[in-house]
Amino acid sequence: MPRFEEWHSPIAGISRKIFRPGQSIMSMMLTLDSGSIGPAHSHPHEQLTFVISGKIAMTMNGETIIVGAGEQIHVPGDAVHEVKALEDTVMIENFTPLREDLLATITE
Repeated sequence: MPRFEEWHSPIAGISRKIFRPGQSIMSMMLTLDSGSIGPAHSHPHEQLTFVISGKIAMTMNGETIIVGAGEQIHVPGDAVHEVKALEDTVMIENFTPLREDLLATITE
């Protein structure tokens, strides 16, 4: 298992680095190769996704929104969402409360 702030690739074409969390908020950085897909899923956590560079298509509850560099999208808790990288992309995702499922993939 990776440690905090180490890159790992849970899905082909997508790498992530999970940062040490606060008490009720956490973040991670992701790189997505153009054409890669983060499959549809949902979680009870509220999420903010900020695109640093590149461009994604975020499909949420059946609606697709294009999000480019310098833009952010809010994903409410329990919203079914999927992301497709339209270009090589770097982004930050923030979650509250803590995503214990993600934290469980990290070793100290």
